[in-house]
Amino acid sequence: MAFLLQLHPPSLNLRHNPLLLTNPMKASLSQKTPQSRNSLQFPQWVSSVRSKSLNFLLSGSLALALSLTGVGFAEGKIGVNKPELLPKEFTTVIDVAGFLSDGQEKRIAQEIDALEKDTGYKLRVLAQNYPDTPGLAIKDFWKVDDNTIVFVADPTFGNILNFNVGASVDLDIPRSFWSRLAGKYGNIFYWKEKGEDASIEAAVMAISSCLREPAGANNCSEVR
Repeated sequence: MAFLLQLHPPSLNLRHNPLLLTNPMKASLSQKTPQSRNSLQFPQWVSSVRSKSLNFLLSGSLALALSLTGVGFAEGKIGVNKPELLPKEFTTVIDVAGFLSDGQEKRIAQEIDALEKDTGYKLRVLAQNYPDTPGLAIKDFWKVDDNTIVFVADPTFGNILNFNVGASVDLDIPRSFWSRLAGKYGNIFYWKEKGEDASIEAAVMAISSCLREPAGANNCSEVR
């Protein structure tokens, strides 16, 4: 699985990394060069933090092995594996943090279902407050693969939007999209003012819009 905004590696390895979904800026774990698209005007540390965070969260939440680069504060975190926090039945949205209302969960799940039917991409949403997270248990529960985007909403590191992007998704979606998405809807000023739920819903709709765009040089050039 390739992942995240701030992740610079080519593919997300959900197997090794103890810290996976932490900070959103490692768009794809590919081992490609960090985004040369700093046109986003994000300082270098942002990218670093997101990638580390993301890894961290995932390890903390998912333990997908993202290859992150950047700040090392997340490395001291311990991976989590709490299958008891998973719902009894399959769902594409898991909110252990209580950020979303029942109605919001339903709307997001419906959007995700429609997106998967229309495009084949599998978006999965986990709202958490590390270390209160199912952690590694998410990988098998969701059967994460190269077509999967794991979106972890966790305010632990300030930016609430964290993404783990599968290798196939990474080939189709420019990494700069994830950075811009996190910068627009995940920054602490946005979710503190609008609420965590607003950040999550806005991010899901932006991802859906991006994934529905025809492939091309300018696809996902805007965060809607």
